[in-house]
Amino acid sequence: MCAFAFFFTHIDSPLTTSYTALISLAFAAAIGITFLVLGCALPQFNNWWPLFVLFFYILAPLPITLSKRCMASFDSTSSACLEMAIFLTTGIVVSSMGLPIVFAHTSVIQWGACALVLAANTVVFLTILGYFYVFDNDDLDYSMW
Repeated sequence: MCAFAFFFTHIDSPLTTSYTALISLAFAAAIGITFLVLGCALPQFNNWWPLFVLFFYILAPLPITLSKRCMASFDSTSSACLEMAIFLTTGIVVSSMGLPIVFAHTSVIQWGACALVLAANTVVFLTILGYFYVFDNDDLDYSMW
């Protein structure tokens, strides 16, 4: 899964697997945020407009999380709520990919910064996808909220 996985290969407990996944996801998120900061802070770029994609990082997991809460409260076989959440999440991800391209096209940022921000977007959104893949607990009870 990641370079840190070899530390935990001698133990196969579910708790250790969760720790390995959590450490790997945290490492991947740190790499993504590093790409984003490099796209802003390197002396040849020196422009902080690309940090607006942080709003997309915050907004991306919300539709799926809210739809899972909504689906847990209704006993229906239809997944229209989940499909709407996937549609909204896709719109958020596409918008976060398009924002640096529009910034670069209008010469607000340079194309090198755009490439670093797009790399950051790819890494961070794959990390978010990995989180939902690894920690997708269907037995999670939202009634305590």
